[in-house]
Amino acid sequence: MKKSLIALAVLAASGAAMAQSSVQVYGLVDLVLHKDKGAAAALTSGGVNTSRWGLKGTEDLGGGLKANFLIEQGFKADTGVANDVKDRTGTAIGRGFDRQAYIGLAGGFGEVKLGKVWTAFDDIAGATDAVFNANVLGPLNLVFVSQGYQGNPGNTIYYATPSFGGFSGAFSYSLDEVKNVSNDIYDFHVKYEQGPVFVGFAWQNDKTNSTKYTRLNGSYDLGAVKLLASYGYVNPTGANNETKEWSIGADIPLGSNLIASVGYGSSKTDGEAKRSTVLSAGVAYLMSKRTMVYAGFADANSTAEANRGAPGSRFGVGLQHKF
Repeated sequence: MKKSLIALAVLAASGAAMAQSSVQVYGLVDLVLHKDKGAAAALTSGGVNTSRWGLKGTEDLGGGLKANFLIEQGFKADTGVANDVKDRTGTAIGRGFDRQAYIGLAGGFGEVKLGKVWTAFDDIAGATDAVFNANVLGPLNLVFVSQGYQGNPGNTIYYATPSFGGFSGAFSYSLDEVKNVSNDIYDFHVKYEQGPVFVGFAWQNDKTNSTKYTRLNGSYDLGAVKLLASYGYVNPTGANNETKEWSIGADIPLGSNLIASVGYGSSKTDGEAKRSTVLSAGVAYLMSKRTMVYAGFADANSTAEANRGAPGSRFGVGLQHKF
């Protein structure tokens, strides 16, 4: 009888522990049909956000402390091909969890993550990009040189503070792991986010490519319209080709399920004769909490077309579903 009671107690404790843990499969599929100037129509994965799937979990350790993990892989929904994992020079090194793969702890002290993590700079980079920060339409993604920062280089130690009256910050350090070679990457950001106001400042020192990146973003939500602004600065070490860039935009709710967005971006690198500019606009309709249809256009000038890889003019319509 005593053994039976002990066994029941063990099972009960095990059940309680399981109840305090969770694992979730998640992801999104995003496809856009677009037509670029001088090119054939194309069906492309990741019109707004990169198509992806992943696993994430958390365990309550008690005392306000939690253990977390996350693994996430991007893929091309138009072909079904999984994305390559790339090193910090952009060289493909195999297939796997190219977006994130980390373990961490979170509590009253903030959060620590170890592994392949989005950097502290990335936390701020696209926060105020117009047209939903869309991969194929967002002004920053089309002409900003500072979008060339290291987003998730791997071998990263990341720490984010809790919020203190709306103020918070984060720091990340990505090790190169090569003896006598200093190709590490380190970042930090500070931000204020309270009510309708958001202001974020981020900085990255990418020693692999000898380049420093700076970004200052801000937004103000007036209710009828949300104003967006961004400033970027790129400073390659020892080179006289600094880049200064800025964008402005607005998100305009047109009802409970419909939102329009418009943005203008401008970028100029030392030595370029003209500024690279782009005007973008788009609308998104939320069919449900998980499904969205969107459409938009972008028009970039010839300088952007030559030096930024921008499409000249682009029209597109897409569909996204989250799970």
